[in-house]
Amino acid sequence: MSSAAAKPILYGYFRSSCSWRVRIALALKGIAYDLVPVNLVKDGGQQFSAEFKAVNPMQQVPALKIDGITLSQSLAIIHYLEDTHPNPRLLPQDPKKRAQVRMIADHIASGIQPLQNLSVLKQMGEKKMEWAQHCITAGFQALEQILQHTAGRYCVGDEVSMADLCLVPQVANAERFKVDMGPYPTITRINKALLELEAFRVSHPSRQPDTPAELQA
Repeated sequence: MSSAAAKPILYGYFRSSCSWRVRIALALKGIAYDLVPVNLVKDGGQQFSAEFKAVNPMQQVPALKIDGITLSQSLAIIHYLEDTHPNPRLLPQDPKKRAQVRMIADHIASGIQPLQNLSVLKQMGEKKMEWAQHCITAGFQALEQILQHTAGRYCVGDEVSMADLCLVPQVANAERFKVDMGPYPTITRINKALLELEAFRVSHPSRQPDTPAELQA
């Protein structure tokens, strides 16, 4: 089997929100893949191994080997999947809606998630819960306001988009860090609707091959 025809390989971690984004995209587009788990906490972090550094020099998950290339950065991976497997669409054809989807995805992927990522929280010591809550709350206050203008059933209108792939894992992070979701009814409503969809359920952190037994659904 040629490298272009081989099944894609996803390097990820069950709890990684960036890995979850890619798992949702793969599920929505019906792309079967093999998983190589990279445990971000075991052995001091398996992402720091020489073996994984050869896969992704940034030593972060996810990474996806697909069609003879290796990609990292979740949104870059999702853009590639969108270009090569256009159905179902994750970016609207309408330029304004497409820009709104990218804006919301970037708002989460650049403006919220990196600030409360594992590597940052390690530096925060005892204040890590407080810091994560601060970062997510500040981001969600803005996001709630934006979604009030863009949302239909989902983040932008009534079709699932790349924005939704970023939203659900970030809400899971918020819940994990005990953020009060009361002030964010639009985020909460959209998240609930998305979690009813099969692609979001099968990709959930509680249902992965590397999910610890006590956290499995």
